[in-house]
Amino acid sequence: MPVKFTPIPTETVRALQSGTPDAYGQVPERHVSEGGGNPCRHCLKMIPEGQAMLILAYRPFPAPQPYAETGPIFLCADPCAAGGGDKVPEILTSPDYIIRGYSAEDRIVYGTGQVVAQTALVEEAARRFADARVSYIHLRSARNNCFQLRIDRG
Repeated sequence: MPVKFTPIPTETVRALQSGTPDAYGQVPERHVSEGGGNPCRHCLKMIPEGQAMLILAYRPFPAPQPYAETGPIFLCADPCAAGGGDKVPEILTSPDYIIRGYSAEDRIVYGTGQVVAQTALVEEAARRFADARVSYIHLRSARNNCFQLRIDRG
């Protein structure tokens, strides 16, 4: 089954880049990238060294609820083009990630969460989509649990 790597929606990113408060009601912090370790969750590329970036709390769910994890992410401070598609994005450089399926009601589908190798992401996402209860998948850092991106059916 084909899968699609989906970034944070452009309208959400533009609002945050314009100073809209983050998931905790704080204005996104503005910093300068040191390069290499600052993945933008919109263009799905590493923010180059010396480029302005934002650090903020993000909740990739439509509303607060028990399964709606919130955590830190990086974004380019200036407008960038949305990344995504059927190829593994540039930002996914770690050896492994947490993959977890969610229902249409934005609840974890138990039994779908696992740490998987970066090289097996497409195969593992397709395996989860074989379960009709899974509407979408979140990919998180296996080290820090930070939200990376959403995976949808392709």
